[in-house]
Amino acid sequence: MELSFTSRVIEWRGPAPYYFLPVPDEECADIHEVAATASYGWGVIPVRALIGEVDFETSLFPKDGGYLLPLKNAVRTPRGITAGDDVTVRMTVVL
Repeated sequence: MELSFTSRVIEWRGPAPYYFLPVPDEECADIHEVAATASYGWGVIPVRALIGEVDFETSLFPKDGGYLLPLKNAVRTPRGITAGDDVTVRMTVVL
């Protein structure tokens, strides 16, 4: 399953700052259809994603009925991405 969307980067301040891209509701509905097959536990969904030239693998975190795409520093730094930025991502759910 391939998806493409634009969303605004959010920051969660725990012991260290973490950055996430919330997956829009429409795409979350599509992901929910394959979640039981794709998840390897705790509701996380493995994905491959592309932001600009940066290609990476991670897992979507379930949050309040939707999903958050984690953005590691190795992904954010080359593009200068920070909290509040609108970012477009192409993402493939790994089944």
